[in-house]
Amino acid sequence: MGRRKETITYPSGTFSTSMSAGNASGMGLEFASQGSDEGQQQQHYRPRVSYYMREQAGNFHYGKQHPMKPHRLTLTNHLVLNYGLHKYMDVYEPRRATEEEICEFHSEDYIDFLKRVTPENQDQLATCFADFNIGDDCPIFDGMWDFSQIYSGASIEAARKLVSGSTDIAINWMGGLHHAKKYEPSVFCYVNDIVLAILQLLRYYPRILYVDIDIHHGDGVQEAFYTTDRVMTCSFHKYNGDFFPGTGAIDEMGSGLGKFYAVNVPLQDGIDDRSYTQLFKTVMTAVMETFKPSAVVLQCGADSLGLDRLGVFNLSIAAHGECVKFMRRFGVPLLVLGGGGYTVRNVARCWTYETGIVCGAELPKDLPQTVYNEFFGPDYSLHPQISGKI
Repeated sequence: MGRRKETITYPSGTFSTSMSAGNASGMGLEFASQGSDEGQQQQHYRPRVSYYMREQAGNFHYGKQHPMKPHRLTLTNHLVLNYGLHKYMDVYEPRRATEEEICEFHSEDYIDFLKRVTPENQDQLATCFADFNIGDDCPIFDGMWDFSQIYSGASIEAARKLVSGSTDIAINWMGGLHHAKKYEPSVFCYVNDIVLAILQLLRYYPRILYVDIDIHHGDGVQEAFYTTDRVMTCSFHKYNGDFFPGTGAIDEMGSGLGKFYAVNVPLQDGIDDRSYTQLFKTVMTAVMETFKPSAVVLQCGADSLGLDRLGVFNLSIAAHGECVKFMRRFGVPLLVLGGGGYTVRNVARCWTYETGIVCGAELPKDLPQTVYNEFFGPDYSLHPQISGKI
């Protein structure tokens, strides 16, 4: 496949890692006990986990008023490292995706525009904005092409790692930008790293299941694979016909060979932990038993949490993580990705908690000390009260 050797990145002072090597007890880090069925399952399943991160990814800035804040990635990585979870994963600094790799899905005209446009020359290229859906939701910002290459490269490398058989679960919180289309960006998403990763997985695995727990419908991924029976897409999202992206009705089921290979679960405002997790487990049990996927891609958009800046659900971090825990139990090769999430302190908490779930670790509720402590006050807890918005 022409894979490039990945570089292992060890924690350094940049990440304010205070724990000594090989010692997770300082944070009270424990693995699931054998006192429950769930604990026994976790004891018997110890997946090899790969974690993809680039410090630079958290430094990009969409704009002062823009809700997408890549800095959430920096907060997440600091919590992951200071909880000591890096000791239970292989941590990689992935390469950037090449233009050729990105054009395996996206059109050459669009990618050429994405490469060329900058804040400095955007006035000269403004006539192209309507063609490529550039506007308030998809602004031109410094480093936009670099950012797209970084998060896409991580998803591609993670997929290749799964294909090689050298990992069981791969995590890329930078990825999961599920709205981008073949010819244009869409709402914060410029390159669809999920589609690129699935294309890599399809080179080896016969059937791929894509699961999306972002509050917004995974329209870009569904559209890309709407006519194939090799990829099943399953999205749990708010739907009323008006809420972005306006797609994801229950009767959107695929077409041609792909008919009945798109599953949509439209939900209403304010859904709570019990309703969501019961519905998720019921649907996913049937999907897994029927489709029997060779690998699973799980998009973990955190805007489905309660009190999200753009969200309207009432999920706790524990309930969101329960979906990750449930999919982990199947023991199928799993690619875990980020996505939406616009209350950054809760996004970081959520993805840290879910990193612990993937590793089979129980994290203490008190957050570890990092240089970003002020983001998590006044409770400094991994599980704050975040219900009650609706």
